[in-house]
Amino acid sequence: MSVHPSLYLVGTPIGNLEDISLRALRILKEVDWIACEDTRQTAKLLNHYGISSKTISYHEHNELTRSAELIMHLEQGQSIALVTDAGMPGVSDPGFRLAALAIRHKIPVVPIPGASAFLSALVASGLPTDSFVFHGFLPVKLGQRRKVLESIAALPQTQIFYEAPHRLLGTLEDVVEVLGTARRVVVAREVTKIYEEFVRATAAEVLADFKAREEIRGEITLLVGRGEEQHGTSVVAQRNARTRVRELMKAEEIDEKEAMKRVAKEMGISKSEVYRELQKGGKK
Repeated sequence: MSVHPSLYLVGTPIGNLEDISLRALRILKEVDWIACEDTRQTAKLLNHYGISSKTISYHEHNELTRSAELIMHLEQGQSIALVTDAGMPGVSDPGFRLAALAIRHKIPVVPIPGASAFLSALVASGLPTDSFVFHGFLPVKLGQRRKVLESIAALPQTQIFYEAPHRLLGTLEDVVEVLGTARRVVVAREVTKIYEEFVRATAAEVLADFKAREEIRGEITLLVGRGEEQHGTSVVAQRNARTRVRELMKAEEIDEKEAMKRVAKEMGISKSEVYRELQKGGKK
């Protein structure tokens, strides 16, 4: 079976070069062009399997102009495989625009399944897999990141994010602050690679683990347990947070801010949750 004039979206390994299907290898050998996020990175895979198909760059900085060029090749009857540096094209990587443009031009778009970092992390996380939401990368700015975390606080699905290693500590601190110390969290690092690691614990414990490290490196997937996992504890804590804050302020003569901080730590919830409970009851 030979390839047809189509756009093939080919999943490539996310670490271990053996994680590629026989079908993907055949497609890469038979197409006229392989459009690569980074031709140098893809060359490692192609050389490993003795594939000599022509390559052309296609990345976030040239996709607007290069997409039109690739569509011309496809309309002339040529076949193109689109790959990214790792994983499935279009998942937090370039690919969506070219696929959408090919569909508008009535060109067949054929997915060739392959490795996916977030799915691999999810199934090995120990968190529920029956319902989940993948968000891609969290916002870089603190305020926007916290808004995203606040929006998922009570959602009944496992939440999945990608994160850069140099931002992981800040993000984990936000998770503790917004979602509480007891929320279940999993950090999957370097999935399928030599130093693959899963850190599975409460948000506070995972934060402490990574704070104790000299350096954090590698590709990271962050998974956050669904809100209902701690439903019983969280609801009881929220009902009593307002009363406990006032008790501490009176008994120890501390200000509201310090009392909120202590209550959040005591009850394993975030200061944001304590504040919301105070707002509901009105400050007295």
